[in-house]
Amino acid sequence: MTAVARRTQRTTASLSFPVWAWLVFFVFTPLALVVWYSFGYKPDLFTAVSTDQLSFDRYGEVLDGVFMPMFWATLRIALTGTLLCLLVAVPFAYWMAVKVDPRWRPLLLALVLVPFWTNFLVRTIGWQVILAPSGMASDVLNAIGILDGPLDILYTRGAVQLGVVYNYLPLMILPLYVVFERLDPSQREASRDLGAGRWRTFFSVTVPDALPGIASGCLLVFIPLMGDYLTASVLGGARGTMVGQIVARQFTSAQNWALGAAMAVTLMAFVLLTVLIVAALFLLVRAVVRRARHLDLGVSP
Repeated sequence: MTAVARRTQRTTASLSFPVWAWLVFFVFTPLALVVWYSFGYKPDLFTAVSTDQLSFDRYGEVLDGVFMPMFWATLRIALTGTLLCLLVAVPFAYWMAVKVDPRWRPLLLALVLVPFWTNFLVRTIGWQVILAPSGMASDVLNAIGILDGPLDILYTRGAVQLGVVYNYLPLMILPLYVVFERLDPSQREASRDLGAGRWRTFFSVTVPDALPGIASGCLLVFIPLMGDYLTASVLGGARGTMVGQIVARQFTSAQNWALGAAMAVTLMAFVLLTVLIVAALFLLVRAVVRRARHLDLGVSP
């Protein structure tokens, strides 16, 4: 290795040190501490955790307690919320990236990002005010004749579902907008020249090319949604509990850090397993789509 190459390697290592330091101190170390605590126990009423005797007993409590029913309920909310975000974001991002005049796109992107400039809690409390029995949504629905009484959706799973879709929708729109904007317009034009209509062009050309953006958006929405507890705490009440609330309570009110850490590790493991299963299905769908597109191109008129 030449002197120039060694200097370049040292420079690269020094420039990457802040990133590695951040990961070690703020990601790997807290994660390792949570895993370590999960093998401990709560020795008495006034001590949160002790690790002088390590065991897997806390994981047995997790699998036999209320964690698993709440996990499946949270998984349904997360999958439904991710799907709803995808259904809303795909046409909106496509319209914004393809149909809108380029001069107006920065303004629309700013409007999509405006909610992120407001505190997450404040936005969620805003929906609590809107969905209240005497709130704006109830007044509007009664005024147009859809309801004949107060709106009874607050502190239910339906309110939580609405809240998570609203809070995480921009995370789906942004990667889809980027991928739609970078698609080659000539492919859509060639598809239409060959006789395909708008819908067939969209589903046969645009959507397959946008699959990486769709996968990125689904991950950006699904993973933080599975651990969300603030939306459920504000909009869900007792009927809209999510698994993140149970984990948080073990670290706060219950002061049982060992059980809370075991719940957190179990949640991360299940989320990782779900992501791997969905990724395998995504690769299978992409392979089927590519094969179908290859066959279409091979058919002679």
